Amino acid sequence: MEKRFVYADNAATTAPSREAIEAMMPALTDEWGNPSSLHTKGQRAKELIEQARATIADRLGAMRSEIYFTSCGTEADNWAIRGAAYANVKKGKHIITSKVEHHAVLYTCEQLEKEGFEVTYLDVDGDGRVYPEQVRDAIRPDTTLVAIMYANNEIGTIMPIEEISAVCKEKGVLFFTDAVQAVGNVPIDVHKLGVDMLSLSGHKIHAPKGIGALYIKRGIRIQNLINGGGQEAGKRSGTENVPYICALAKAIEIATDKLGEVYKIARKRDRLIDTVLKTIPNSRLNGPREGRLAGNANFSFDYIEGESMMLLLNEEGICVSTGSACSSRSLEPSHVLLAIGLPHEKAHGSLRISITHETTDEDIDYILQKLPEVVLRLRLMSPLYNG
Repeated sequence: MEKRFVYADNAATTAPSREAIEAMMPALTDEWGNPSSLHTKGQRAKELIEQARATIADRLGAMRSEIYFTSCGTEADNWAIRGAAYANVKKGKHIITSKVEHHAVLYTCEQLEKEGFEVTYLDVDGDGRVYPEQVRDAIRPDTTLVAIMYANNEIGTIMPIEEISAVCKEKGVLFFTDAVQAVGNVPIDVHKLGVDMLSLSGHKIHAPKGIGALYIKRGIRIQNLINGGGQEAGKRSGTENVPYICALAKAIEIATDKLGEVYKIARKRDRLIDTVLKTIPNSRLNGPREGRLAGNANFSFDYIEGESMMLLLNEEGICVSTGSACSSRSLEPSHVLLAIGLPHEKAHGSLRISITHETTDEDIDYILQKLPEVVLRLRLMSPLYNG
């Protein structure tokens, strides 16, 4: 089999789709006015934003006035957590999250701790899951916010968001979910879920990098993170990125239209998982077999390091990750893998393969050909391997 190019790091970022790029063009070529301007050119740009907002709201089961555009998912996470914490400080300064959250959540919580807030970091089970009972037991009279991700970016675990949300509602505590990995991969209706805030990012669903959004339920008090010209109903200042907003709306529209076909991705993922575990000794699947994102497969391989695997696979034209791309330069093992109970040496030997609708059966075949070769090559160089 000849060398080919296989992109299997879609949890890090996806290729912008042709449709998303085309959706940007009117705002780049004709309707390039400032949406805050009152003249015709500006108001036409404003119309593009509001059309996009209506599309996104419709696909999330929200109202148009509940969607606010941001520069990315990280900004949306920061805004939701900081904004809710500061706005509700009179009630208390206690926040609940989990040990497997994205660093945009964890580092924001750590910064709030330096400002006098108290954060409870919930443990997870061996599949990386948080349970509603844990949240119930952790809530105190001074708890103001619970922040639990919808789906884990490293091991693909889908959390019981609706059940956790019900606990928070019963206790009168705000609930925020980072849904960056979930939007476009699982059905989402914010009102059915009962969440108060939800973040998303465009570049995970074939829109360009540099655009995200935060859903804020009507009536929820949240302080501004960015102040200035009063855009986004006075809540998030800064001249709107009209082309990217249009691309985000098109990407969400396409992704939600394809939700009925995610089983096709899951079928390829399952073939990948089953074959890897069968053909490569001393390998492990991280995360659950059921209740995981359709395109996520995360493995650990004994006796070798994930970074070496990634680099050798890259030489074969295969793009994968050792974990979260946002922290891939760190020499520390994945905090997610440590949280699910893996020892350091096994956590260091992890590999994340994330696929989409664009991944072909031939791509899976190529990965399944090259991965065992790379693992064996590295193990034969390892002083720990005696196979």
